[in-house]
Amino acid sequence: MLFNSPEFAFFFIPIVLTAYWFALKTKQTNICVYILVVASLVFYGYWHLEYLVLFLLSMSGNYLISKQIFGVRASRAKGWLLVGIVFNMSLLGYFKYAIFLVENTALALGKSWSIEPILLPLAISFFTFQQIAYLVDCHKGEVAPPPIPKYLLFVSFFPQLIAGPIVHHYQMLPQFEDLARKRDRLFTFVMGATFFFAGLFKKVVLADSMAAFVDPVFDGAAAGATVLMLEAWIAAFAFGFQIYFDFSGYSDMAIGLALLFGIYLPLNFNSPYKATCIIDFWRRWHMTLSHFLRDHLYIPLGGNRVGGERKLLNVMVVMLLGGLWHGAGWGFVLWGGLHGAYLVGNHLWRGLAPGWSLPPYLGGIATFIAVMIAWVPFRAETWQTTQTIWWAMAGLSGLDDGGASWFGFAYNPLWLGNPGLALLLLILLSAFVWLLPNTQDWLPYAGKKTKSQPWAWRPTTYWAAFNAISAVIALVFMLGRPETQEFLYFQF
Repeated sequence: MLFNSPEFAFFFIPIVLTAYWFALKTKQTNICVYILVVASLVFYGYWHLEYLVLFLLSMSGNYLISKQIFGVRASRAKGWLLVGIVFNMSLLGYFKYAIFLVENTALALGKSWSIEPILLPLAISFFTFQQIAYLVDCHKGEVAPPPIPKYLLFVSFFPQLIAGPIVHHYQMLPQFEDLARKRDRLFTFVMGATFFFAGLFKKVVLADSMAAFVDPVFDGAAAGATVLMLEAWIAAFAFGFQIYFDFSGYSDMAIGLALLFGIYLPLNFNSPYKATCIIDFWRRWHMTLSHFLRDHLYIPLGGNRVGGERKLLNVMVVMLLGGLWHGAGWGFVLWGGLHGAYLVGNHLWRGLAPGWSLPPYLGGIATFIAVMIAWVPFRAETWQTTQTIWWAMAGLSGLDDGGASWFGFAYNPLWLGNPGLALLLLILLSAFVWLLPNTQDWLPYAGKKTKSQPWAWRPTTYWAAFNAISAVIALVFMLGRPETQEFLYFQF
């Protein structure tokens, strides 16, 4: 079920909120937990009921393994941790990577092997990583297995289930202890509504509008059409903004939905296009995934302790695997490899010229362009499509095909409109990204003090009007489209 769908907005969330707020009157935390667990399982099972069984199997298996890890001596606990990792990676490997592995093995051996298509269960990458981190913390003795309902809610809580953030036990389980006794509930509810409608606006108005300038070019390139330099760059930038506002919008909506129930999720998105270097970019983009890869892959490989060439190799390995985590395809591996190369270059630069860096605006421009170039294989479905777009961006496919002209540049029928409109929208979105504060800057999230600025959020009539206007515009766009647009990160 999508956050930006009519069934969620008009049926699911009103029913769940009504039941939850009635449960609050009982002052029984367990009843609140049961309502959220049932709602989360309905939310997940709405798409394909049979995969709800898989989801329950995953949670049940991990819970039983965590009980074994926590209840035995250290020597045996390590064995149970290994069992848990194998269990989780086996499920992920089969459903997400089986076809990829079989096809590429067959290609390498010159065979014609194939298997039937496997429908990827929603959120399997997210709940797999979340539960692996939980088992590791159980092995460290940092968490004792909670009661089963609270564990189910920890894994399945629907605002963060489908596309993150990847949460840890210490961020969520303590909050479940006093759901019925939390104070300032009305304040957090109103702030949550502001987050939600801001995210919905980003998704359905900004992100989804970019698809008209992305899909025709990438689909045309995949079909063998000629792509010109101007439209290749516009398509790459348009996808960069599409995925930016898509993921930023989802992150805001997830935070907002959790706040409606008095629960705080960790931040997962912090204006990454304002980064002044690629290291800074990965501190801002999908922050919880970056932390997971750092804690559970980079540091076990040696992290910064090994120094020199080994450290740079670790960076590259982590980014290649991070790319593969995003999807079972060579385009994702290439995307991860490019970012690995960027990070290696960034670290080498710092080592060769310590204390010296580009002016922030030049570093920001260079980082932004590098990220836009890397988005091409992430979006393209084949290497041929990536090559066509990159060649066009380099000017190797020409500027003019004899078609209509716009400021001296030609455009061909790949566009669903004049590229001038796309360029104007990109300029507006650029201003949105670089000139306006992000949501956590103007909302006092998790006790953070907002700056004393006119735009700082307060529960006032002004902000109520802002919520209402954002909601109306977003709902008009949402209902005006023939099909609900999925979040881009849902496929991972």
